[in-house]
Amino acid sequence: MLPFQLVPLVAAAVAVLVAVGGSHAVRFSRWLALAGPVSAVVVGGQHLSAAGGESRAPFIGLTRTSSVEWLPSMAVGTAMDAIGAIMLLTVGVVAAMVIVFSFGYMAEDRAQARYFALLSAFTSAMSALVIADSLLGLFMAWELVGACSYLLIGFWFRKPSAARAAMKAFLVTRVGDVGLLLALALLWQATGTLELEGVVSGLPLLPGSTVSAVALLLFVGAAGKSAQFPLHVWLPDAMEGPTPVSALIHAATMVAAGVFLVVRVWPVFEAAPAALDVVLAIGALTAIGAASAAIAQHDIKRMLAYSTISQLGFMFAALGAGAWQAAYFHLVTHAAFKSLLFLAAGSVIHGSGTQDMRQMGGVRRRMPVTAVAWIVGVAALSGLPPLSGFFSKDAVLYAVWVDAPAAGVALFFASACTAFYALRATRVTLFGTPRSSGHAHESPLVMKLPLVVLAVIAAVLGFAQWWFAELLGGHAGLSLPVAVASSVVALAAAVLGWRSGAVPELPQSALTRMLMGGYGVDRSAMRLAGAAERFALEKVAPFDRGVVDGAVMRVAEGARRAGAVVSSLQTGDGSLYVWFMVAGAAMLLAIALWAGR
Repeated sequence: MLPFQLVPLVAAAVAVLVAVGGSHAVRFSRWLALAGPVSAVVVGGQHLSAAGGESRAPFIGLTRTSSVEWLPSMAVGTAMDAIGAIMLLTVGVVAAMVIVFSFGYMAEDRAQARYFALLSAFTSAMSALVIADSLLGLFMAWELVGACSYLLIGFWFRKPSAARAAMKAFLVTRVGDVGLLLALALLWQATGTLELEGVVSGLPLLPGSTVSAVALLLFVGAAGKSAQFPLHVWLPDAMEGPTPVSALIHAATMVAAGVFLVVRVWPVFEAAPAALDVVLAIGALTAIGAASAAIAQHDIKRMLAYSTISQLGFMFAALGAGAWQAAYFHLVTHAAFKSLLFLAAGSVIHGSGTQDMRQMGGVRRRMPVTAVAWIVGVAALSGLPPLSGFFSKDAVLYAVWVDAPAAGVALFFASACTAFYALRATRVTLFGTPRSSGHAHESPLVMKLPLVVLAVIAAVLGFAQWWFAELLGGHAGLSLPVAVASSVVALAAAVLGWRSGAVPELPQSALTRMLMGGYGVDRSAMRLAGAAERFALEKVAPFDRGVVDGAVMRVAEGARRAGAVVSSLQTGDGSLYVWFMVAGAAMLLAIALWAGR
């Protein structure tokens, strides 16, 4: 069995080799980028075959290695269990498909070496996050993942909108990271350790208020990374990066890191019912808000971005309802069908030359493989049986419905919105007559192959629900009433969405404008940021310059003048120096005599 520590090391080494090789060797060195994902698949698969049997996070079927002391009494180590193996396998499969797809998608880009080096660096950081056995190690990998996301969103940094989107994503996610860092500080103060097992064993000794505060701060960090309201505003703009990046980072892996974090520290949340109520409320609100906002989007990638935000809301709602196994299973199935949809969208963009769905139409005739892959992804996203999304989404709906019926109703409505916009987008893009002067063409084999692989996975993965539940110590099974109700809702909404797609553009109204702008949350956030910037420039900056800088400058000026006085005594006259020595000695003698009275 390969050591699981090998995965981040291999991916990091490949990132260096690809970067050093530069653009001249990229036709060969880019194949090295597959080494990290392939090792993740192998290692994840090996450990899955040996894991399972217990029913409690944070570690299930644990395999640990020795740790390294990072700071006094603060160690950083690695561990592998069923939860980590599943995530490692998910990261490996999606990253491998994205890299192969990128061989064709990025073939004409002059910065391929930087692109593939960053993908390898991200794979390394994400793998390190998954196998960390302490919150300190997880936090360090968490920040590296964020840095890679920033660099890949702004990959085309000469494009102003891409540079702005990268900075926006970096700053908004830092807000969440502050919450995570405060949670770590509070845990360290309360338990004296950041190792996950040590934290869990120390929970019974902590006051309930402390546990609730830690859980809420951890959720703030998770909400920032996983784009939950109101920290979701960065994800739609993150679509400025290359489409394969959106498939890997902003659909399947990095944005799911928040869900992974909550699952990994589940005993903390389990001991804080009030925090779980907050998680449930925010998750349901995010799911319904983002799903409805996706209806009015014209940019195919922006629509998928809102869809991702909504599906992450489903996962957090399940976590808030206490069903962490259902949330985690939906994370895995979502990684398959949403990465498929993003890559299929990338294929359509590559073949048609536009991201605006209103300018597409009739794509299925010239891009049949891409069209079939897209339809499979849409059916899974909509929760239509028997695809993977049907099984995982129904598990989420059942758990939330039982725990909080009001939130369950909200998720049913979000599910209806999902089927509506998914089928509407399908008809607008793939069917009808072409609406642009361009001639769409099917993508090359190197781009079609990943679509086929992911389509097969998205179609059949749901049947692994029972194995998945047994592996994590849970109980699987469909609730027939919920399954029937969700299927009827999805089918009805799909029919309405299909009929709506006969007209490429929705009628302009106050409602569609509100949905197009994401209910104005982004605009309000930008106004708030602008007001904060103006306050800083008008109020804080003068205080900083006049008082803080002024005090420092006055101290420096006083030192300079004192130095000028002292330097004037340096005349080079030896007799003068003798008189100074005599005067100094007399002064010291007088002080000694006075002090000894």
